[in-house]
Parts: sequence; structure tokens; C-alpha cells
Amino acid sequence: MKVKELLELLEETIGHLRIALVVNQQRIFESPMTSYEFAQRAVEIQEDLEDLEKLRAELGRLDPESDVEEHYPREEVERLLKTLELLRKSESYAY
Repeated sequence: MKVKELLELLEETIGHLRIALVVNQQRIFESPMTSYEFAQRAVEIQEDLEDLEKLRAELGRLDPESDVEEHYPREEVERLLKTLELLRKSESYAY
């Protein structure tokens, strides 16, 4: 996989997480019964978002046409791809 392709997946995932973060932050004020859960989820999403933005900055310094496996071990890349897929599919803004 090329760095450019991974950056595109990363951007898509970051977009999903930003939407989820805003939705969860808004839902904090819906009910005192559920505000803690939404606040906790917003914090978790923010942490994930910060991690992905750091990774994006790190990947941005690499040649977009180079293979990711040249820079990172194959196992780490596979684990990252699974994580990105789970984050994109989680739709945490739908709850």
C-alpha cells in the first residue's frame, strides 16, 4: 500500500471521527441521565482523533508514492488498517 492511499483512508476516518465528536458533544446537553456517557464518549473520540492526526502528520513527511511497508513493519500496517476500518464503521454519531 502506498503512503498516499493510507493518507486518504486516514483522512476519511478523521472526518468520521470529527462528525462523531461534534454529535456526542451536542448530545451531552440532551439529558442529565445520559450526559456522562456522551461526555465520556466524546473524550474517547477526541483521544482517537488526536492519535490519528499525529499519525497523519508523521505520514505527511513521507514520500506519497513510497510503500508504507518501507517505513513500518507489515504487522503494524495491518493492525492500523483494521483499526481504521473499525473506526470508520463504528458510526458512533448514530447513537
